[in-house]
Amino acid sequence: MLDPERHSQQQHELAQALRSLREAANLSGERLAARCTMSQSKISRIERGKLRPKLDDVERILTALNATTETVARVMRLARVASIGYTSKRADAERGLWRTQDDIAALVASSAVVRQFMPGIPSALLQTEEYARATLTPVVPGAVARNVEKAVKARMAAQAGLDALGRRFVFVLTEQAVRWPRVARDVRARQIAHLAALSTCPSIDLAVLAPSVDHDLVVEASPLNYFVIYDDRISVTETSTGTTVVRDPKDLAYLANLFEYFLSKSLRGNDATAWLSRAAGEIMQQRN
Repeated sequence: MLDPERHSQQQHELAQALRSLREAANLSGERLAARCTMSQSKISRIERGKLRPKLDDVERILTALNATTETVARVMRLARVASIGYTSKRADAERGLWRTQDDIAALVASSAVVRQFMPGIPSALLQTEEYARATLTPVVPGAVARNVEKAVKARMAAQAGLDALGRRFVFVLTEQAVRWPRVARDVRARQIAHLAALSTCPSIDLAVLAPSVDHDLVVEASPLNYFVIYDDRISVTETSTGTTVVRDPKDLAYLANLFEYFLSKSLRGNDATAWLSRAAGEIMQQRN
């Protein structure tokens, strides 16, 4: 389990280790930068803990310093931990929920392919305004609310990226995420109908992992958490208390493989659209 305080400490330890290795090699920041084909300012920011280095940047620095095998293994362990970022939901709420929506919009805007797995509720990128308002309004004691309406507007604005040319979105929702009674029945029905409409968009591949369609279906992996992968460079995993950002290529590859596995078990294309349309109709009939 990720400990945010320990994570911050290991970021500091990584910066200190890289600086100590450079000084032990009697290299100035300028000379090391030249060997690594990096800028001196980048080396300086990494050593001061102001910039979280990519794993390949750390490898290049260690190679330039002729680090021993043991040193490489030790420092790379620090680098892998430092490549993970954690933010609590309480901290997000206190700084302003709309800022989180702006962060999501920025990640979407900088990505060619966005893959999202949703075991609980539909993604913010797929929500209707009334559904978004309900999910952003705190109901659990102890939750912090800050400018819900501003956050709703930011969430709706972020959805503009769904129509961007050259961008592809792949969404996998579990049947529970579609049917979960998070909101009133009529709101839920409109939300599912909205999903059905979005599933026909050229830039969107919307799939539903629906065991009720095939009772012999076996899914040999557990849908534990929501996660999203932006290209092959960064992933965000959400839990009940916060979000974890991962940049390690090995972790990204694992999540990508897990995503593809869930996708292979899901309804797609016209089958997904038809299932969603039926689900919306069933809920409306229950209302009557």
